[in-house]
Amino acid sequence: MRCNRCNQELADDEGRVHRGETLCEDCYIEAAYPAKACDPWAVYAAKRSRESMGQQGAEGLTELQKAIYEFIRSREKVTGEELMGHFALSPYEIQTQATILRHCELVKGQKEDGKIYLTVFWHN
Repeated sequence: MRCNRCNQELADDEGRVHRGETLCEDCYIEAAYPAKACDPWAVYAAKRSRESMGQQGAEGLTELQKAIYEFIRSREKVTGEELMGHFALSPYEIQTQATILRHCELVKGQKEDGKIYLTVFWHN
């Protein structure tokens, strides 16, 4: 048996069914629990947590998150496709990392000419 999304070989007891698809554990988590960029409670929690630790800017981020944040800052605005191409990450991973940056109020989404861009939250 194979995962319907990533085509990974699965043992008989490893497949998880989600909306009619047989998925590996990673693909199941991506499908069942997508990151939500617009989540006021997550923003509140992230801000309070960072404040309590005295973190500002890129402090406390993973190396990947720092790299994505700096890439966005250097370009002023980027699309998800540009991030996927530059960092060789899946759409899910880009969405997850961008969501974390949005919850920390480091980046925000901005619609322009029918495209959604990520840009820095505060221009320093």
